[in-house]
Amino acid sequence: MTTDDQTEKKRWIKVSGFNFSDIIYEKRPGVARVTINRPQALNAFTTNTQRELLEAFTDAGDDETIGVVVLTGAGNKAFCTGGDAKEAEAGYRRGMLELDHRVKMAIREMPKPVIAAVNGFAIGGGQVYQQICDLSIASENAVFGQVGPKVGSADVGMGALDLMLAVGEKKAKEIWFMCRRYSAREALEMGLVNKVVPPDKLEEETDRWCDEILEKSPTMIAALKATFHTATAYMHGVENLGFQHLWKYYASDESAHWKQSFWEKKKPDWQRFRRKEPYAGVYEAE
Repeated sequence: MTTDDQTEKKRWIKVSGFNFSDIIYEKRPGVARVTINRPQALNAFTTNTQRELLEAFTDAGDDETIGVVVLTGAGNKAFCTGGDAKEAEAGYRRGMLELDHRVKMAIREMPKPVIAAVNGFAIGGGQVYQQICDLSIASENAVFGQVGPKVGSADVGMGALDLMLAVGEKKAKEIWFMCRRYSAREALEMGLVNKVVPPDKLEEETDRWCDEILEKSPTMIAALKATFHTATAYMHGVENLGFQHLWKYYASDESAHWKQSFWEKKKPDWQRFRRKEPYAGVYEAE
């Protein structure tokens, strides 16, 4: 293959037929790339972003010419920092909560690998998205972590269960309970990502992994992905059940208090909420 042929092969072309405002959707031979394009908000996603992600992932999954999908974030500061906090007074708004589940299922269920190219912050729901991807390549400046309980929220489905499978139960509990930040090297050591490269090599390395996968039997790749996920199919139901509890929690004073405390940079009044029944008034008649 000549140099010109190789350049043409790696040339990304914006996919026509879509009117996306929050993401960039591109393809090159065999590969689709979805870029969350909200760098001004550290690539936090809104309900609209999720709708666009779902539409792009559905198209990439259905396109028989595509063998690998890449998920990344615009710029070099953030991969994704979860849901845009401005969309709800507490937690996620209802539409975002429902679409979040559908986006994760689209990543898991499409019959081809999804690679997260992690540049900068992968925090909260953004960390869950990279974790749900089949493979993850991180730049050396990547930072990982959870913030859920710190802001009156949590992913009580795949975000917790899948993390436990990736890094072990003790480490997963540490990540969720402590809400600390972890470097790319620490993420590699715990098994949260597959490889760490210098920031200027992230796209090159991701392309290399895509090309290697494209050389493998697509039927067997699809079969293997389905096999891996067969053992964890229960997470779909657990997440749906968890969302019923989560939605009620988001309507509580406790969730709003933690989110407000976070934004105001003050310590929460945790003693106020140390009670047996989290939803005051439910059992008042007893």
